[in-house]
Amino acid sequence: MTALWVAAGAAIGAPMRFLVNHWLRTRWGTTPAAGTLAVNVLGSFVLGLLAGAAVSGSWWALLGIGLCGALTTFSTLALELQDAFTGERARHAAASVVLHLLLGVGAAWLGWVLTAA
Repeated sequence: MTALWVAAGAAIGAPMRFLVNHWLRTRWGTTPAAGTLAVNVLGSFVLGLLAGAAVSGSWWALLGIGLCGALTTFSTLALELQDAFTGERARHAAASVVLHLLLGVGAAWLGWVLTAA
């Protein structure tokens, strides 16, 4: 049954990732890398909220593993960074790594702090 909860969450998280990325590009003219950063930070924050609230069982499978797992995307980040590091934008790629780490971990921590109290 747990696998079904994970699949249900992923069925929401993956389209959500696409829609957030698409909205940022069409509304604000951002690059795909900005969309990846946005969903990774958002997913980290939600995961921090869930962890801080000690969500477990089916809710953890649905929201933590399924939704957040499909919303965030390390593979897309890796591909975007590989492309950036091979060109003239190596400084931007290095900055992107730092932003993902600082903002992602910071968002997870903030979510945890807000719900763990």
